[in-house]
This record gives sequence, C-alpha cells and structure tokens, in this order.
Amino acid sequence: MLLTELDYNLPPERIAQRPLDERDASRMLLLDRRTGAWEDRAFRELPELVRGDELIVVNNARVIPARLLGRRVGVHSGPHGKSGKTSSEFLQSEIEVLLVRRLEANVWEGLVRPGRKVGVGEKIVFGDGALEAEVEARSEYGIRRLRFRAQGDFEEILNRLGHVPLPPYIRRADDSSDRERYQTLFASRAGAVAAPTAGLHFSHAILERLRVRKIEIVEITLDVGLGTFEPIRTDRLEDHPIHHESYEIPEATADAIERANRGGRPIVAIGTTAVRALEDSAERSLLMKSGSRAAIVQPGRAEAGIFLYPGKEFRVVSQLLTNFHLPQSSLLALVAAFAGRENVLRAYAHAVDAGYRFYSYGDCMLIR
Repeated sequence: MLLTELDYNLPPERIAQRPLDERDASRMLLLDRRTGAWEDRAFRELPELVRGDELIVVNNARVIPARLLGRRVGVHSGPHGKSGKTSSEFLQSEIEVLLVRRLEANVWEGLVRPGRKVGVGEKIVFGDGALEAEVEARSEYGIRRLRFRAQGDFEEILNRLGHVPLPPYIRRADDSSDRERYQTLFASRAGAVAAPTAGLHFSHAILERLRVRKIEIVEITLDVGLGTFEPIRTDRLEDHPIHHESYEIPEATADAIERANRGGRPIVAIGTTAVRALEDSAERSLLMKSGSRAAIVQPGRAEAGIFLYPGKEFRVVSQLLTNFHLPQSSLLALVAAFAGRENVLRAYAHAVDAGYRFYSYGDCMLIR
C-alpha cells in the first residue's frame, strides 16, 4: 500500500495547541466500522453509549520529562578548532536531546538535534552540570546511544531539568500546566516519552459513571516511544521498519481479556498504544500454540514489533477510542486497518469540516 493513500488535508488551525479546561469536554466522533456511518457526539456521553459488558483496556504509562536542553562540550583541546570556534563557543553550542528508550540503568537511546554536529565520544552537559551525557554510538535520523552521569539521583535531576516532550506540532513551549494535563489519570508507570493521548479525555466523573454501569477497566503498560511517533519514510507502508516499544501485560489483565473473549464481550482499547500491546501479544500467543489452545494474550513483558496497516488482522480489539492522527503516519495506518481506509478518511474529512480539534490535545473518535 502506498503511503500517499493515507493522506488528507488539515488546516493548521484545526491542530489543538492546548487542552480544554475540562478533560472530559471533548467532542467525540462515533464511527461504525462496518458501514462507515458516523455521528457527532460528546465524550461525556461515553458511559451511556456502552452496552454494559465491555472490557476497557487503558495504558497506564506515565510520561517522563524527556526533553533535555544542553550544551555541547567541544572535542578540540586548543583555543581554536577546525571550524575556527573557541572552546568557550563550543560550550555554548545548544543541543536538544529527546530520550526515547532506556537500554540500561544509565544508558538511553535519544534523538539529538542538531544531530550532525554531535559525534561519538562527545559530551553534552545539562543545566548546572549536574547531568552529563557521552555519545557512545550513533545511527540514523539523529538517534544516539547516550551514557549519562548524574551528580545525584538521575530521576530527580531529570524531573528538575527536563521538559514535557510536547509533540512538534504544538507550536509553543511547555509550561507547568502540561506536567499534569499531558498525563492521563491512569498514569502510574514512568517511562513513556509521549502520552497515550486517548486516555487524556477520562475524568474521575466519567470513570465513576462507567463503574456505575459495571464496566470492567484493566491496565497495560506500553512505554510510548519511536514506534508510535517516528515518521514513515518509505513510499510503501510494508517497507517501513517500525521501532520496537516495551510493554507489559499484568496477569490479571490477561485473565480478564481471556474471560471477555470467551464470553463474546467487546474489548475496548483506549488508544493505539493499547492496541499495539494487545495485538502484538496476541500474535506472539498464536505462534506459541502447539496443539493445545493458548491464551489470547500472554502476561509479562515483551517488545512490540507489530506494524498494523490495512490488510492486517485484529485478534483481540473489537472497539477503539482514539484521537485524530497525522496524515501518512503509522497511527493513521493502524486506525485505517481497524475501520477501513475509506471509512476513516471520509470520517476525517467530516471532522475537519465540522471543526473538530486534532492530535494530542484534540478531540476523539469511538470506532465500533
């Protein structure tokens, strides 16, 4: 499938730059994935729209302040390097680091910008020097392997120096309010570098109304990273090398999914990250079958390497709550795989015309 088949026109003013004052005040486009029919609804109607026996699966990943602003330490020891810059000028060379995946206790993969300036062996200092990173290896698209040295507790220093990693289409600096509003109410497991944004709409009031309806809610963890937001750079979707993301499915969640599946109850994924964890685990479970019936998903930790695009099968998820996604993105490919490309693009065109707010701080869709 060609990447251009996942394109649509979005005026810049439709991109939400800030969250609404109330979490649950978003609009919600209800999409029937069999017929393609849609309805304009409000997210606050969700507890009345469920039939009462659904299993809702949320991602409890917590976003870390993963965006660090530092200064490059020059590798030239003399007063002037080949570029003619003095060592003090090298120290003032600003570098931005976005942590994307923890590899070891003090080692991370990170996106470094401007990446061309920073080679292996160079060091970046952050803040008052309480944190320093050395580049151990480099790969494509600005990704570096970084070893950190902290003068104290790394997490405490990161929390003090780091910024909320707002997506680049939010064209403003992060502020103190983002530390709370760019987290879901479920956020408890630190490690994500982007929010599982479909969960941002849930308020305590909505959760209470769902519990009154006897709706079962369970949690998984997927540490949102490059696999979620890395752009597709190939002409054909099938050629895109999607990055792996760590996830964990608790045993209680796996058991609840098994019961719901056997009972024919709808399994509602809150966000594409929950879909990715569940469907990756289901694919692994299918490969484990050897004559006896294996569970639909497997509990425990794994790396999600699944790439869902039109033509792929969904084995677990029967309904999906999701925000609106970027054109030509892996997330839009997943939604198109779930609901049909034509259905999704028509619904998106309606959402644009109807003034829906797009992307992370925007409105949502319920697909069923």
